[in-house]
Amino acid sequence: MKKKQVLVACGAGIATSTVVNGAIEDMAKEHGLDVDLKQIKISEVGSYEDTADLLVTTAMTKKEFPFPVINARSFLTGIGTEETKKQILEELQK
Repeated sequence: MKKKQVLVACGAGIATSTVVNGAIEDMAKEHGLDVDLKQIKISEVGSYEDTADLLVTTAMTKKEFPFPVINARSFLTGIGTEETKKQILEELQK
């Protein structure tokens, strides 16, 4: 299975994406998945359109991307985090 490039983006590319980044790292380790995590600002996503496999974001985006986009706002609220993790894991295992 090829290494998946996962973009983790929030509005500023700092606080919330760090939390999400950590959660994805833990999941990848736990399930033996090879991921290349890129922690970026939502405004930078476009420059990864040709290489990324997945976008996990806590920011709002209306733009269409050629890869799945998972809304990770649950990481901010603490509500529905397990469901979000499940979605991320399913994409990583494809």
